[in-house]
Amino acid sequence: MKNKILLPAFFLLALYSCIERQNFDQYDDLEIVPTIEASILYLESPERLLNEIPGQNFYSQDFNFDGFSVDAFSDRVLDGFIFYEIENTTSKEMEATVEFLDEGGNTIDTQYFHIDPAPTSLLQLQVAYGTGRSIEIIKNTSSIQVSVLNLGDNNSVSNLPDPKIIFRSSGKFRLRLK
Repeated sequence: MKNKILLPAFFLLALYSCIERQNFDQYDDLEIVPTIEASILYLESPERLLNEIPGQNFYSQDFNFDGFSVDAFSDRVLDGFIFYEIENTTSKEMEATVEFLDEGGNTIDTQYFHIDPAPTSLLQLQVAYGTGRSIEIIKNTSSIQVSVLNLGDNNSVSNLPDPKIIFRSSGKFRLRLK
């Protein structure tokens, strides 16, 4: 009889001792800030094509890029970086311009690159937004315009194998999800 009383009492005591008051206010204190990284632009052109296009204006293109202005991104972005890499194995000296444009086509940020002919090292640039330039530039970007000028001639050829110009850009941004 004693066991019939003690066993349920111990069971209830063990059950009660494992229960802790739930604190649902923890959600309010939660801060979620992931870092996302993605490629933005990749352009590649062989030197043969540079020689076929007369004049200096080798390349100019507008890219619709609403990725930054989408509410899911622009309302949550805190800061970040845009990384640029330019690799030139051609015999041409070049100048590249990257312009960030708002919805009205107005330039809100510009990057200039002077590119020496080969052999050169990889040209790298990191631009901070939020901690450096205004994060509003990123939030308001609707398109990106890339222009490349050939400052060299239209007939020389690099002695390197498969001469080309490669332009890469990527972004790395922190977002506040909560």
